[in-house]
Amino acid sequence: MRTPDSQSVSTAAAKPALFTKQKFMLFALLSAGTLLLCSQLMAAEANPYAKNYKAQNTSQLKSLSAQPDTKMLLSNHKEDDNISMLEDGYDMMGSTGFSGTDAPVDGALQFGKSIKADTVLVYRKYGSAKTGSAKFDLIKQAAKTGGEIDEKDLVEEPTVYNYYASYWAKLPTPLLGVHVIKLVKAASDENEKAQAEPGLKILAVIKESPAAKANIVKGDSLLKIGDLALNKPDDLFAAVKRYAGQTVAIELQHNGEVVKTSVALNARR
Repeated sequence: MRTPDSQSVSTAAAKPALFTKQKFMLFALLSAGTLLLCSQLMAAEANPYAKNYKAQNTSQLKSLSAQPDTKMLLSNHKEDDNISMLEDGYDMMGSTGFSGTDAPVDGALQFGKSIKADTVLVYRKYGSAKTGSAKFDLIKQAAKTGGEIDEKDLVEEPTVYNYYASYWAKLPTPLLGVHVIKLVKAASDENEKAQAEPGLKILAVIKESPAAKANIVKGDSLLKIGDLALNKPDDLFAAVKRYAGQTVAIELQHNGEVVKTSVALNARR
């Protein structure tokens, strides 16, 4: 005959078993998550393009597409490529730079996909190596001078390359369409103070943008938009935001002369 006490003992005995099972399931899930995280960290550590990545800014820029079809291009003209990418409506998310003997460029593409870049530009330049010809030159020099040669200097080393990759994301339709920088003229001597140049120097004009249609070109300096003087990049951001969707007067410096014109800014979306 089962008494209330025996029933309570039986129920109490069942709880630890259930609790243990739940703990085991939770431990299994945590272990799986830890293994996944470790594998991701190991993959990043093994990929020098990921390990040496430095973000361009803190805006967390990435592709407008949730699943971008990341493209990779190999080139040798970094500075020209940067301007071309800006003109085509892209902005740099960040870059990778390192030296190594063998770093397959596919690693740059894989990392570019992981950070949702639209385009990856990769560069590889010869760094240094101790080749057979270098050893021969060393032997000839020692023979002429009667000097000694360290055995370490005769060991042939693998070729080292300098790698660089930049990661780019397509920007939304711009309100004006320029990339600018604030220039400061260096002081000629220690007693002279550095002088900021007027306005904002244009590094690139995005193709088919309002700025391009208004014949604003690379090398011009923007001085004023509407009633707002442009002394720092934040001034430009505030001006295009204020006059978005309007045709507004612009003052700029072109070939050393101050020019006044107007531009029809795109509307905000």
